[in-house]
Amino acid sequence: MLVSGSGSNLQALLDAASQPAYGARIVAVGADRTGIEGLARAERAGVPYFVRRLKDHATRAEWDAALTAATAEHRPDLVVSAGFMKVLGREFLARYGGRLVNTHPALLPSFPGADGVRDALAYGAKVTGCTVHLVDDGVDTGPVIAQRAVEIRDEDHLDEGAALHERIKEVERGLLVEVVGRLARGGYRIEGPGGRRVRLREE
Repeated sequence: MLVSGSGSNLQALLDAASQPAYGARIVAVGADRTGIEGLARAERAGVPYFVRRLKDHATRAEWDAALTAATAEHRPDLVVSAGFMKVLGREFLARYGGRLVNTHPALLPSFPGADGVRDALAYGAKVTGCTVHLVDDGVDTGPVIAQRAVEIRDEDHLDEGAALHERIKEVERGLLVEVVGRLARGGYRIEGPGGRRVRLREE
């Protein structure tokens, strides 16, 4: 698990993974900053964690190599970016491409980028949602694994999308837990033209 902040998605997965039937185990938590609640959650759960800060490295490529090496020490089958706010680099993607899962607060390919909730409101969309997808070298362009819709209400424009974002995050946590469990228990394959379709295998 890679985190940058409070780690609410991490906590949802920690809770799920505490049940033997879930089929997945969190082997480590990585972060790009110290003093965050996500690391405190890992510590309370007894999960190993590490920090690789961008500012501690001379270049972004060196940081990416350090993050890749630290992650590799734990030999994960999957890497889940759960609110990790840095763009992963070439070396990390080369090692974990096809095994790197991310969430996004919109129904991709609509409204990619850091302001997905605000962009959906500004566009006047009536429905948005969340997406769990594989990460590639673009920004929120990887193959979609699963999506869930969330209705946009008239009052969501009054608080610049804060309440909407909270509703999306609640749905997102459930979807991420479901998807990671299915990936771990049943596996998956990438198929279709251009490798755009992720098919979850039967458990």
